[in-house]
Amino acid sequence: MTHSEDPQAPRWSTDPTDESTDPAESHTDSERPRTYFPAASATPAMPTSSAAPAATPASPSAPTTLMARERRADRRESIRANAAAIRRRSFTAGMWATRAPIWMWPALLIITAIGGVLRLFNLNFPHRLIFDETYYVKDGYSVFKYGYERSWPENADDSFNAGDPSVIESTPEYVVHPPLGKWIIGAGIHLFGADDSFGWRFSVAIVGTLTIFLMGFIAWKLFRSAFFACVAAGLLSIDGEHFVHSRTSLLDIILMAFILLAFAFIVVDREFVTKKLARYTASTSPPDQARDRRPSRGKDLINFGHHLGVRPWLIAAGISLGLAMGVKWSGLYALAAFGILVVAWDVHTRHRAGVVHPWLGMLIRDSIPAFLKLVPVALLTYIVTWTGWIRSDDAWDRQWAFENSGWWSALPDWLLWLPSLAHYHYTAYSFHVGLDSEHPYMSNPWGWIVQWRPTSFYYESPDQGSMGCAVEHCSSAITSVGNPVIWGLAPIAILVALVAWIIRRDVRAGVILAGLAATWLPWFTYQDRTIFTFYTIVMVPFVVLAFTYCLTLIWGRVPTPATATATTPATPTTYSETSTASTATPDAFPTSAPKPRGLLFAGRGTRIPWPLFGRRMTVGLILVAAIMAFAYFWPVYTGEVIPFEAWNNRMWNVTWR
Repeated sequence: MTHSEDPQAPRWSTDPTDESTDPAESHTDSERPRTYFPAASATPAMPTSSAAPAATPASPSAPTTLMARERRADRRESIRANAAAIRRRSFTAGMWATRAPIWMWPALLIITAIGGVLRLFNLNFPHRLIFDETYYVKDGYSVFKYGYERSWPENADDSFNAGDPSVIESTPEYVVHPPLGKWIIGAGIHLFGADDSFGWRFSVAIVGTLTIFLMGFIAWKLFRSAFFACVAAGLLSIDGEHFVHSRTSLLDIILMAFILLAFAFIVVDREFVTKKLARYTASTSPPDQARDRRPSRGKDLINFGHHLGVRPWLIAAGISLGLAMGVKWSGLYALAAFGILVVAWDVHTRHRAGVVHPWLGMLIRDSIPAFLKLVPVALLTYIVTWTGWIRSDDAWDRQWAFENSGWWSALPDWLLWLPSLAHYHYTAYSFHVGLDSEHPYMSNPWGWIVQWRPTSFYYESPDQGSMGCAVEHCSSAITSVGNPVIWGLAPIAILVALVAWIIRRDVRAGVILAGLAATWLPWFTYQDRTIFTFYTIVMVPFVVLAFTYCLTLIWGRVPTPATATATTPATPTTYSETSTASTATPDAFPTSAPKPRGLLFAGRGTRIPWPLFGRRMTVGLILVAAIMAFAYFWPVYTGEVIPFEAWNNRMWNVTWR
């Protein structure tokens, strides 16, 4: 047998319609230049003498090696072009062309409304600042009233709890977090008054409620299942950590909302890009190319693909990521991870669209425009969030550039806020990386995925007759612990998603893991810092998406007459971006095909095999268990006064106390 790389071996075409033509011969001389070498026998012999050594004759294998290398390159290019042509013929918008059923949107609104009512119920309890509200609520009041953070006296919490914020001082306060989250908290305080604890937490409750609907929207885009869109929204609404954060004025729920919004825009951008490339691919079909008077341009489009033009959803993602950084700097991790996600997804989509060189196509067509739409837009948006500080005269470090000389002295006075802001960021970063003080609720990122050390936001031990306590000792606690059903199965869900991405090449699993990596992995580089489990609120949506993804695999599909038999069990089906529902009619299948046995659902006439019925019952039981767990932990989510024994029974892990 002749080796495939032997230059003398015949080279067969990979085109199924041509089994005899050498792919290399199908190129014209203008398309592929050839190199000709003289015959080895034509080389004149050099005379030899004793005075001069004989010259070594030219190796006859050198031309053969070059020709073989050229032929191998031609063969690889031909195979790549033929494979791209096959992909190009089968490329469509795929799942992105599926429209949501009308009932899905009212269902998502109902789930969101229920989640909002639960979050607003008794929101004013406790009527005092708890945990880090002592910083963010008072700073929210300050930035909304003065444009920047002012300092407070030592016992300011007592006055603020009593509804008297007038004790605020006129000197600026040094804070290490950007101001946007505090502006949002301050809006609720401005609306309801500084003396109303309901107003302290109103803004974050609304933000948390809106993310429930956003979660359903993202789940629909990824799974193209209205049922599982509602499931994902419902799971987020009953997660304990999301619920507690939605009722506590901290910055992290706002950070999560902007990161999730940016993720949604990136998913919508992918739908926009896929549909656009599908239209371009249809317009560059072979018949159109035959009529094209500019063949070089057509070949260029096939090799590298089209320009994607303006991508408004990518710009919106950049704005959202800039707003996330304006809440906390950890939004920068999401910007980096989502930027990589956009690049990888662009390459993948161009590959599916039949582009011969998808990586080069991304670099030539998309890299610079996509970068400009994402990173500079995010940075500019971030600077805009500091408008209150920039416009002020007395904010912390605002006059640093005026008081210190340096290269910035050459700048005009109206631009000196820029070096002052840069110095502020330098000192804040130094504070963050050096924060290593001990705290009873500090935790390691390794334990976050199983809620090993949740954070207690509030705890009181009223005695009998106090705060409605009817027994000898009671407890009133607000603990940021996730729903045990969701987080107990979260490690398994993440492993399943990882396997599905690597082995089954399911893009949806990879996208979910990218969001999880953006919100979890960076914290492993700060294990020596004082960090807490409540930071995981930012990764909660992606944990819920991974959990929902696994439920879709368990749920399965009803087998079609073409594949279902009485002896063939249903297997889980994973949809890629190209999968679409079968449009074949029942008449297209043999009438003698055996029908699946199982339960008959009235009204639909669909027979469900017993194994598939058992899998769907499993999904239903998991959802019921999650709802029951949320109801059971309700007292430790809301600070309800319960007997100490009842509180202790809910502390399933000794590390939760």
